[in-house]
Amino acid sequence: MLQDKLQLFIDRFNEINDLLVSPDILSDIKKMTELSKEQSNISKIVDAAKEYNQIISDIEDNKMLLGDDELADLAKEELKELEQRKPELEAEIKILLLPTDPNDDKNIYVELRAGAGGDEAGLFVADMFRAYIKFAENEGWKTEIMNSSESEAGGYKEMVFLVKGESVYSKMKFEAGVHRVQRVPATETQGRVHTSAITVAIIPEVDDVEIDIRSEDLKIDTMRASGNGGQSVNTTDSAIRITHLPTGLVVTNQDQKSQHKNKDKAMKVLKARLFDMQEQERMDKEGADRKAQVGSGDRSARIRTYNYPQGRISDHRINLTLYRLDVIMNDGLFHEIIDPLIADHQSKLMEMSGV
Repeated sequence: MLQDKLQLFIDRFNEINDLLVSPDILSDIKKMTELSKEQSNISKIVDAAKEYNQIISDIEDNKMLLGDDELADLAKEELKELEQRKPELEAEIKILLLPTDPNDDKNIYVELRAGAGGDEAGLFVADMFRAYIKFAENEGWKTEIMNSSESEAGGYKEMVFLVKGESVYSKMKFEAGVHRVQRVPATETQGRVHTSAITVAIIPEVDDVEIDIRSEDLKIDTMRASGNGGQSVNTTDSAIRITHLPTGLVVTNQDQKSQHKNKDKAMKVLKARLFDMQEQERMDKEGADRKAQVGSGDRSARIRTYNYPQGRISDHRINLTLYRLDVIMNDGLFHEIIDPLIADHQSKLMEMSGV
């Protein structure tokens, strides 16, 4: 019974309340943080459970009043509203009870890389970067460039940036994969449509405690920065390249004038990449069910096509096509694609979980 299932969350919430004021927990910062986080994670379910219990109680009370001549009309009206709200709330609760991805509340690193298509791919990296920054602004998130590598045509071979805010990973994880663009390049004299592609990686930010890197496993090189970074970039050896020897992962950073700041940023990205690599290996072992559960399947899969001549954007995973390409890119309206992806993901989770 749904009420019995929900009562477990209410009981646990109350238990945590008692624990948080106990002397043993007050003197243990780590345990207090863990309990506070757990309480925060179940608070929405608890609020919904209390509302659900109240609705059940109110329905019973109003049914009893239907035989009262003076209050029958009022009870009938309230009963109609309650019985309309009850299935709506049950649907919300089903979603709240779905298994969650432990990374959903984390900040992320977004890595955009030019793939097939040469200069056009690099220009599309720049377009996607601007569109994602706009989307982040719309969501009230903060962004910070970690590293960039410019291409000759004015785009980027690579762009890495940090996105901070509420539920960032839970929304942006669906952007991971290959994005294909079809348009007529500015240099094309015959008006022919060219196809190019970029890859998008969405990597959760990690705490230092989550990943341990031995100093002897690192090779750190300093070098002169390249690109249009102004005079100081080209005259100081401030750029950093860190190689993680056991895995061969390489991270470079040259966006800051300070070598120390570049090293610090590069280390943060390296830790996130290593953690992400470990997570991918773990999911591969656990099989397809786990991949479906966290919503991040094959990263080499082509997930979306942006067709400029037709003004069309198509997400191939859910057969969604919108003829709003310009406004989505210019105004960063990615929620028009991400919201249906989340709904599809939740319905699949319901099937798997039997909710």
